[in-house]
Amino acid sequence: MRPDARPAAGLSVVVLGGTGFLGRHIGEAFAALGARVHPVSRTGGYDLARGRTSVRLDLLAAAPEEIAGLLDSTGADVVVNAAGRAWRADEEQMAAGNAELVERLVAALSERSGPPVRLVQLGSVHEYGAGAPDAATGEDHAPAPVTAYGRTKLLGTRAVLRAASERGVDGVVLRLANVIGAGAPQGSLFGRVAAQLGAAARAHARGVKAAELRIPPLRAARDLVDAGDAAAAVLAAAKAPGAAVTGRVINVGRGEAVPMRALVHRMVSLSGLEIPVVEDTEDPPARADVAWQRLDIARAERLLGWRPCRSLDDSLRDLLAPELPPGLAPLGGTANASDMEEESL
Repeated sequence: MRPDARPAAGLSVVVLGGTGFLGRHIGEAFAALGARVHPVSRTGGYDLARGRTSVRLDLLAAAPEEIAGLLDSTGADVVVNAAGRAWRADEEQMAAGNAELVERLVAALSERSGPPVRLVQLGSVHEYGAGAPDAATGEDHAPAPVTAYGRTKLLGTRAVLRAASERGVDGVVLRLANVIGAGAPQGSLFGRVAAQLGAAARAHARGVKAAELRIPPLRAARDLVDAGDAAAAVLAAAKAPGAAVTGRVINVGRGEAVPMRALVHRMVSLSGLEIPVVEDTEDPPARADVAWQRLDIARAERLLGWRPCRSLDDSLRDLLAPELPPGLAPLGGTANASDMEEESL
């Protein structure tokens, strides 16, 4: 953390998408430091596990005036946009969740009176498109997204940067690597594999032979970031002086390209199950994608004082633990990205 950062205790923090995978991690990180957290979701309601009521607002339909009213009613100091569409959505739905929503959000921020609110927008490594295997991708790399998700997230990023430049919005974009950790959605590769391993473990406990683990072809290498580390980066961006971060894009990842095939086999190993992994060539990925992604994360350390702390095994154990029956917890041992680079793609 930067020595000139403001404290989190007492801040009023609105987390859009606050009941989702990453939104929950972010809310918990702020709450642990004494911030007043206001998760926002379409359904609202009380989260018994976290002792917190979420604010009900359909962000895909909310006008800027409604968003501004939410910020005023909560006395927001910080708003984190962890909302959006990634899985099981077409390009039109992604455009609504990843771009149009951001346009309404920055309009609300630019038109309201009162003290400025820090906006932390969560962008994506997929905005860049393909990376070069011999170099890390820095923030000055010209984006060339190849997926609907990457294209629509880039529109959201540009909306924030334009609002910061032209309308005085105190906004920063964290361009996240692929996030992994407890609660990863089943639409993602990590969530899908964890769910299948959980089903295999329950079958094993009943004395039934588990089915093989069938997944799409694993040819890519990806930069990853643990959900807890991503939340720590959001905290740092929320607390940093505006002169350091406003109007900036900041990469958040491990700074390493991890072969996905090796990662899946490591998940199987940590589960303690003996289950064959079959890459189904007739099951193409839901999104066309690139083969290599590795982020340059030097700016995050320089501007935020942030570096990733958690190992890949930490993330995988967190992901697997809720899926495995009692008595079959993730195993010990440690692997790191450099070990996994030995695997062929």
